[in-house]
Amino acid sequence: MEKPQKNRLQLAIGHSSLTGPRERNEDYCGIATPEGQELENKGVIAAVADGIGGHKGGREAAEYTVRGLLSDYFATPDTWGVPRAVETVTTALNRWVIAEGSRNAELAGMATTLSVLVLRGRRYYTAHIGDSRIYRLQEGRLLPLTVDHTWEHPELNNVLSRAIGLDPRVLMDFTDGDLAVDDRFLLVSDGAWGVLPDALMAEVLLDHPEPQAAAAALTSLALAQGGHDNATAVVVDVLALPRSSLRDSLESAASLPLPSRLKVGHELDGLVVEEVLHDARETLLYRVRNPRSGQQLVLKTLQPTMEGDAGATAALLMEEWRARRVVSPFFPQVVPAEDKSCLYYLMTWHAGATLQARLDADQHFPAGEVVRLGVALLKGIAALHRLDIVHRDIKTDNIHLGQDGVLRILDLGVALSLGERKPDDPVGQAGTPSYMAPELFEGAAPEPGFDLYAAGVTLYHLLTRKYPYGEIEPFQRPKFGEPARPTRWRPEIPGWLENILLKAVAREAKDRFETAEELLLALERGASRPVAAPGRQPLVQRNPLMLWKIVAAASLAVNLVLLLKLLH
Repeated sequence: MEKPQKNRLQLAIGHSSLTGPRERNEDYCGIATPEGQELENKGVIAAVADGIGGHKGGREAAEYTVRGLLSDYFATPDTWGVPRAVETVTTALNRWVIAEGSRNAELAGMATTLSVLVLRGRRYYTAHIGDSRIYRLQEGRLLPLTVDHTWEHPELNNVLSRAIGLDPRVLMDFTDGDLAVDDRFLLVSDGAWGVLPDALMAEVLLDHPEPQAAAAALTSLALAQGGHDNATAVVVDVLALPRSSLRDSLESAASLPLPSRLKVGHELDGLVVEEVLHDARETLLYRVRNPRSGQQLVLKTLQPTMEGDAGATAALLMEEWRARRVVSPFFPQVVPAEDKSCLYYLMTWHAGATLQARLDADQHFPAGEVVRLGVALLKGIAALHRLDIVHRDIKTDNIHLGQDGVLRILDLGVALSLGERKPDDPVGQAGTPSYMAPELFEGAAPEPGFDLYAAGVTLYHLLTRKYPYGEIEPFQRPKFGEPARPTRWRPEIPGWLENILLKAVAREAKDRFETAEELLLALERGASRPVAAPGRQPLVQRNPLMLWKIVAAASLAVNLVLLLKLLH
């Protein structure tokens, strides 16, 4: 046996498929073992299918399904999770099997079971439909990872309730878990497990260290014990695992339960709760302390009522993943948490207050201070955009000014990684209405420019405590005219700063700054290289209705004059 290599996934695989007393082998198995980046991104995939139905249809359905899966799985985007990739591919394969059975009378009723095992990184994934099985042998115990999809009825014994080709809608079962060195997985058709009890299969697996010998022994024994069906077995041994990756840790965390609601003084994984910072509809934020180090941290989790909500769980995990990517002094930093018993993540704690809290406390922000904060804010936004992430909720409530004088951008809960978003992925509207660009109210797709607009509104609000287009309430359908000049409320604001703010919050996207770097440069140059004052929009753009009222009034006046001339 090849010596295991550290820091990469290494497996040993064996397989066997015997026809037995039947005329044809309608089972089919396959394994795909990529290398390099593809191994890291997609993993190793193994599948067993047991064809049912027509004369030749069973074999054809099994072989086509396995071959198609092993090929098309690697064509799915690397950013997709394993369940999504497998489900997408098998849905397409299911349509083909149904269509082929309808087109060709000889293949009518063709269908197949399908049991799939994917090993990627330090995790395993199973996908299953039908009555083939997947087992895990760990520490001498053989544990089933799948449940048979058969009708529970005395007269319908071994009749499948689910399979590829039976129904237009594919309903597969998925499981996942952490891998361990020396794990052994078994994929087996009912021609083997239907004859051999689990205890006997475990004995065979333990007696044969080499996976090829184990697979061959299982299928041969099934037929020797009187099996009348095809017998297929695939045995996969885990010899070595790679280093733990961010993706592995996040996917592992998805299976953790939510913590119960915590109060001051409560402990969670050795962390002591000192303050409830935020109690929202879906999320909870606590300030906690590590008694061993004395470090204060922020713990973010979901409300206990969100238990079982896969969407909310995925959103929190994605938020943590994005936060880990953003290594910048303008953002709180994620702190690793080992051996978590519940679903949460930790961030650095910084004493201070948000800009909105400071406004509420009647703190005054002179123009020079607003420029300084604007420069820091744009540097943070630029760092975010370089990672192809848009924040989508820049506002005074989400900008923290620490006692150390450092500005930090908070809350990546509604942020998006544009590089991972597909054109057909649904994206709900996010943001705070008064800080949202006009295009967003028309359903525009997220883009970095909208963060710049929100940054402009933020600086405008810091200076004036007003909004350029007035405060916009939720669910309101606002009308955007000309933005009010900041000097209307703060006459001492320098003209060059006013021009920058008006350009940042211009009604039309083409009139705004294109990048965070461009807006940052304008703030840094200040009066030395002032931005030109934005031109006043034509009336037809500012208020089309008013224009037509004027035209109508003028037309009426002309007509009246002509009428008077005719009467005289």
